[in-house]
This record gives sequence, C-alpha cells and structure tokens, in this order.
Amino acid sequence: MAAVSFDLFGTLVDADTPDDPAAAVAAELRDRGVAVPDDWADAYAEPHLEYTAGVERPLHHHVAAALASRGPEHEARPFVDDAAVAVRAAFDRPVETRPGAAEAVATLSETYPVGVLSNCSVPGLVGRTLERSVVDAGDLDAVTASVECGWRKPDARAFEAVAADLGTPVGRLLHVGDDPETDGGATDAGARFVPVGEVSLPELPSVVAERWG
Repeated sequence: MAAVSFDLFGTLVDADTPDDPAAAVAAELRDRGVAVPDDWADAYAEPHLEYTAGVERPLHHHVAAALASRGPEHEARPFVDDAAVAVRAAFDRPVETRPGAAEAVATLSETYPVGVLSNCSVPGLVGRTLERSVVDAGDLDAVTASVECGWRKPDARAFEAVAADLGTPVGRLLHVGDDPETDGGATDAGARFVPVGEVSLPELPSVVAERWG
C-alpha cells in the first residue's frame, strides 16, 4: 500500500443536505430572477442530457436543460450561469466533521500521501465542504471530485484518477468510505477498500499500520 484516499460525505463529514433538492434549487433560481416553470418538480426529475455509464457532469447543466425544456426556444445556454450559482447555493450547507476524521487524516498523512475522492456533481462544493470541516487541508495531497475528474464511483476510472493524483498505481491505493456500493468499487479497480462501518475512523490508523504498515 502506497497511498490512502477517503470518501468525503458520510465518511469524513456529515452534511446538511436539502430534503427536496428540486425545491431548494427552484428557490435559489427565483431569488435570482429566473422564472421557474409550474411543473418544475417534473422537469427536474426528467432526464435531459445523455451520458454514458460512470460519467459525471455538473448538476447545473441538468438544471439549465430542465429550464430550457419548458421554454419556447429549448436552448439551455442562457440558463447555465444562473443555474450554476443557484445549485451551488442550494447545496452549500453546514457540515459536521465526523469524530476521529481529522485525526485519522493527520496521522496517516505522516506516512502516506492522503487524498479525498468524492462523488459530487456541484463544482466547488467538495472544496467548500473541506474548508468548513476541521480536516487540515495541509494534510491532503489530493482532492478529487467526480465532477472535476469526470468519473463517478464506483467506476474504476474514479479510483484511477485519485491514485494518479496521489502519485501511485491504483493497485497500491487504500480507499476508505461508508458506502459499499460506491466506495466498494475500489476493489474492482484493483485497490483495497476499508468500510468505516467495520473500522472506525479513530482506530483506522492503527488498523492500517497493523495490516499494511
């Protein structure tokens, strides 16, 4: 093992996410003078853009396309800037650092390159969330968000991306996360996976040292 990556949401931090994302985005759009269609919940839920499996694209592209789908011109471009600001505002919520998270990152960073690999379709939100946490940015050698690398866990290319950012082959990466369905994709990519449900963050450094140190 040569490097460690952590999932962010649900692993290092707990985030206050909107109960109704469509309504939250609509409220932010209206605050910016954007007319929201009466059937916005339906428009938001409908697929408007086609992506191949595993690809991640910015959520505001979908929001702009949803707005355009109810307009006479069906052109998403005029909505992109307002959609980007509204989406960021809707999802930029308070976060709470999980017990032992900052300490685990700090301790492991003394021995290994350490990074974050997060599924997130809102540009800039991963960085903003880390700023709001008590995890020391100086302990992180890489912050890889799906919206920036273009691949969403469990796609192997997401794990390959963070491994490359950490300067190691994916086969020598240890990934720590809370979701076996997404974070567990690390094993298909050739990396190791440690679920936080089985190894708590406070005990993680000692477990890593015992098993792979």
